[in-house]
Amino acid sequence: MIRQFELVELVKAYDPDADEDLLNRAYVYAMKAHGSQKRASGDPYFSHPVEVAALLTEFKLDTASIATALLHDTVEDTEATLEDIEKYFGKEISGLVDGVTKLSRIETKSENAKQAENFRKLLVAMSEDLRVLMVKLADRRHNMRTLVYIKSPEKRQRIARETLEIYAPLAERIGMRRIKEELQDLAFAELYPEARESIVNRLAYLREHDKAAVEKIEAHLRKTLDEAGLKDATVVGREKRPYSIWKKMEVKNISFEQLSDIVAFRVVVATVPDCYQVLGAIHAAYHTIPGHFKDYISTPKNNDYKSLHTSVIGPGQQRVEIQIRTQEMHEIAEYGVAAHWAYKQRRDYNKDGKQYRWIRELLDILDRSSNAEEFLEHTKLEMYHDQVFCFTPKGDIIALPRGATPVDLAYAVHSGVGDTCVGAKINSRIVPLRTQLKNGDQVEIITSKAQTPSPTWERFVVTGKARSEIRKFIRTQQRTEYLNLGRAILSKTFKQENAEFTDKMLETVLPKFNKKTIDDLIVEVGEGLINRVQVFEAVYPERKAQAHPAAKKNSLLDRLRKKPEAPSKNAMPIRGLIPGMALHFAGCCHPIPGDKIVGIVTTGKGINIHTTSCETLENFSDTPERWIDVAWDTGSQAPHVARIKASISHETGGLATVTNVIAKDLGNITNLKILNRSSDFFEILLDIEVKDTRHLNTLIASLRSKDVVQSVERFYG
Repeated sequence: MIRQFELVELVKAYDPDADEDLLNRAYVYAMKAHGSQKRASGDPYFSHPVEVAALLTEFKLDTASIATALLHDTVEDTEATLEDIEKYFGKEISGLVDGVTKLSRIETKSENAKQAENFRKLLVAMSEDLRVLMVKLADRRHNMRTLVYIKSPEKRQRIARETLEIYAPLAERIGMRRIKEELQDLAFAELYPEARESIVNRLAYLREHDKAAVEKIEAHLRKTLDEAGLKDATVVGREKRPYSIWKKMEVKNISFEQLSDIVAFRVVVATVPDCYQVLGAIHAAYHTIPGHFKDYISTPKNNDYKSLHTSVIGPGQQRVEIQIRTQEMHEIAEYGVAAHWAYKQRRDYNKDGKQYRWIRELLDILDRSSNAEEFLEHTKLEMYHDQVFCFTPKGDIIALPRGATPVDLAYAVHSGVGDTCVGAKINSRIVPLRTQLKNGDQVEIITSKAQTPSPTWERFVVTGKARSEIRKFIRTQQRTEYLNLGRAILSKTFKQENAEFTDKMLETVLPKFNKKTIDDLIVEVGEGLINRVQVFEAVYPERKAQAHPAAKKNSLLDRLRKKPEAPSKNAMPIRGLIPGMALHFAGCCHPIPGDKIVGIVTTGKGINIHTTSCETLENFSDTPERWIDVAWDTGSQAPHVARIKASISHETGGLATVTNVIAKDLGNITNLKILNRSSDFFEILLDIEVKDTRHLNTLIASLRSKDVVQSVERFYG
């Protein structure tokens, strides 16, 4: 554990004017407050805030942030209060501690809802001061380093998944690459230990046998740059992290052996013109790979990342990935917002700069989401993406996730533009609204005041902002319909019982139904969540007995008293079909949740569900009347069968390895067929029950990480 004077020296090393007295007081206060508390590892609890503070000194954060790190757990885990913190350390540090403090346990129906609510509060806190997030990331970083000491496997997995899905993307969003990569790798080790170990072993093998090749490429690049007059350029080869490699295998659907950019080379120069001169020298010396050049200097990423990326066929006919940047760009790439946070500058980085627009957008999503879990879903959509850069007719650049459509762009411009979008032109050509945008597209949105958001848009938009706006409109529209329906139901019920019906009567029974407004009560009657009879008997309790005589067994009230049947656990997994309609999943393409799908009416057999890319659909191109627009019901939990094709080394335990990997990733093999067999390999087809495409892709990536698996891919047929 770092001692008091050592921490102060770390801060003074980069900030000679740091408030030494404040740091000493915070150190002593936190140490006394935590007293004899222990961590799961058996270490004194105080070692945790000290390590978090030390981690922040790597990024040269200001004194207030370091003091906050020391005090961040005192309010939740000790007798200290926020009032005490403000009294002894001032309002600024009290506000930061309040934002970072681990949130009190929230009694909710699910662990996911609890996580969502916690994250919602973190977002609100960090929107006030970005240092809250930076301290929180350091806190999570140290907790992940000590995750092994937590005894419960379920708790370790939950923390690791939360880290991978929320905190690593947040670190990326503020440009803190080092923290992002460490969080990803630590979570990867917990969630997929065998896959990570396999990749680490292969990297160690390559490191041992290909070290000379890396040094040869470095020397060759240096020589090329020297000849171009760029003698001051620094060339360094950097091995990619295991999680980054695994993710690329999963996304690109390739094996480890097919990866050609496991080592990336970085060239650091003095000025921006030097960057382009390096690019010209490299492109002149080597063959470039089409489609692999990206200029993040002229068009920076949202987190202010700047660099030139290119891939070439380098020495020995090897594919080489090269990043070119200045020293300042390199510091921003490594440290992100912390590189800007020089204590001398005293600028408010929360309020200016496009790199913080995403925080405001997430706050907008928060305002539009109906609950914390929906907010978390939209937030993940907003944080996870590779970008495409598009232009408005005025020349403004808009960064969007890969796979974004004109509807996503319309909502990125303004929610009013998205709501009234009726069409789009890409590069002056009218295109369908579901068209995916590409880098450099110029997009013109066509609007109409008579237009409203279509529920079908939700099936192809990819940004959280667009999806939350569409859902907000749908909820508002549905509420209006349920309100009208509920009022008509109650009016008819009261009239049939010869009773007066007014809003004032309903107001007196609101507490009984735990509703705040009359409209809330009427809407739930319209939805069928509250029985109309219950409302009538609440308003006229003295008339309850009159509804039960034998002569009135079949009266309206008697029939309505029956409780509605609970919904079936095996609810229809497809939206857009009439309940009770016969449903079949096509064996030609094996659709699973996450695939884009379409329904085909089949005479005497009901509806066949196909993926939209299924080749069989060509047979129905002349009968569009048989096509039905359908989508997956996200509420269905039923497993679906996907088919994969794998090539496995013919060796002892090969098949056992495959089945064990599938079982550990919670897949269930329903059928296995051997297609071909030789002395070295055999090819198999596997039908596996999975939750969705994400589950299937994870399972395939885990299989690819095994030495015994030569190739594996999803099979349609």
